[in-house]
Amino acid sequence: MSYGYGYDSVEGRALCGAITSIMTGEACEQSARMARAMGPFPGYRDARCSGVAKPAAKNNVAPMQEVIELHRSAVSEIAANEEFAYLKEEAARVWDSAAALGKKHGYRNAQVTVLAPTGTISFLMDCDTTGIEPDIALVKYKLLAGGGMLKIVNQTVTPALEKLGYNSEEIERIVAHIDAFDTIEDVEDSDGSTISSGLKPEHIAIFDCAFKAYRGQRSLGYMAHLRMMAAAQPFLSGAISKTVNMPETASVEEIMNTYIEGWRLGLKAIAIYRDGSKRSAPLNTRKTKDMGGTEQELAVASFDRGELETRIVELDQEVASLRFRLDQPSRHRMPDTRMSLTHRFEIAGHEGYITVGLYEDGQPGELFITMSKEGSTIGGLMDTVGTLTSIALQYGVPLQQLVRKFAYQRFEPSGFTKNPDIRNATSITDYVFRWLGCQFIPGYKEATSPNRGQSELPMKEIPEMEKKALNRPVSDLPRTAEKELIDVITSHAPNEGEPYVSGNGHTHADRVQEVLGNMFMDIICAHCGSNKVVRAGACGVCTECGTSQGCS
Repeated sequence: MSYGYGYDSVEGRALCGAITSIMTGEACEQSARMARAMGPFPGYRDARCSGVAKPAAKNNVAPMQEVIELHRSAVSEIAANEEFAYLKEEAARVWDSAAALGKKHGYRNAQVTVLAPTGTISFLMDCDTTGIEPDIALVKYKLLAGGGMLKIVNQTVTPALEKLGYNSEEIERIVAHIDAFDTIEDVEDSDGSTISSGLKPEHIAIFDCAFKAYRGQRSLGYMAHLRMMAAAQPFLSGAISKTVNMPETASVEEIMNTYIEGWRLGLKAIAIYRDGSKRSAPLNTRKTKDMGGTEQELAVASFDRGELETRIVELDQEVASLRFRLDQPSRHRMPDTRMSLTHRFEIAGHEGYITVGLYEDGQPGELFITMSKEGSTIGGLMDTVGTLTSIALQYGVPLQQLVRKFAYQRFEPSGFTKNPDIRNATSITDYVFRWLGCQFIPGYKEATSPNRGQSELPMKEIPEMEKKALNRPVSDLPRTAEKELIDVITSHAPNEGEPYVSGNGHTHADRVQEVLGNMFMDIICAHCGSNKVVRAGACGVCTECGTSQGCS
């Protein structure tokens, strides 16, 4: 503005690009000099420094030099301008030097510049604008935390008018107009007449700001912000922290287009602020009631008060409805067609089946428990357990909580099982939920399985100790048919000694095994866990401990 160029002008963007290019080029040049004395940054010659075991390349020398070359080549894209040609020439010289030094010594810094926001700090530095941001307005009002307000007037208007060729009287008139109406534009008086500021129409765009003045009509469009950021982005290592200011009337499509255009221009970051989207703002383009604004100044702000109050009531009702819906439980029902998992189990001779319905992601959503040859009582209880579990899972109860609650419940029937991961079950419920944990809870099986530990190591001393504990060596004892029969029943294979062979070439053990056939029932003793259960009428008896297994 002080040079007589608008924010949204080719000359303004050329000045921004040249200054940013010189700053980053100088920083890279100094980084190369630091690398000469202290060495480059850790990842420059060893790409594994960031923890990547197998990086794409062994070092980052070529990629870093490529980045520097991209910065360097972007200087030629700066718009030509006779007034700022010397800055473009200086930028080219700086980048040539930075590239040459970097090829010799590398760079101490992987990145050197970003464009950070200056915010209120710029006011303390007596600056009209904050970094790459345009001025919010030529006249701004700031509400102070301790009370009162601060009126901030742009001080660049006078030198800009002098550069544009206005004389002192014209400048004084224009400045007085700004002070009276908070805008450099022509304004309409209360009687409908136009009050002219004295500024020529061709110069009005030079003084465009981010927000429309209270009594003005003009403001910078969102593309002006994006084009200025695009002028600086090629010469920055990082991104630009800058707000793209949009009017209160901005539509969803315009905001979407802002992001799309920013991507097309190669910007790394965009922040959008729509005027009026917050209840309060650090700066305003007019006096508010807290700042001592008059009723006439505040009239426009209250013209639609009734409409706003109605809208607030509607929003409160909508929020209440959403909160009510949020508090209501939500059921995730199973699809009509789903995969399932079926498991057969046996607890102390009581056989059953577990069927688990699965969601698309493989997680359980329903449970069916079917008992074989059981009365209506156990079958009904298991149906109830399965239904309750299914509903709990579909309403989002974590399976971990169900397993923690129902595992190791103790009631009959209980006993040993054929599942190597669940050797003994204290109840059917205990088995069902421990099996669910083993199947669907990561780490549960490893933590609870009897096989989770280290396998037993062979000890050569044990056989010797057993031999010494006997009164006589087994080889000294003749083997008899009675001994072989005991071996068959107890499944103890003969260790030493020769078996007695009858005349037909078969031992007593062979004939007994053939006669007995399937003497043992295919169940496990509920008391000692032995599988040597023989049928006794309609019941079963364990040959190891003598416990009756009940009638089938």
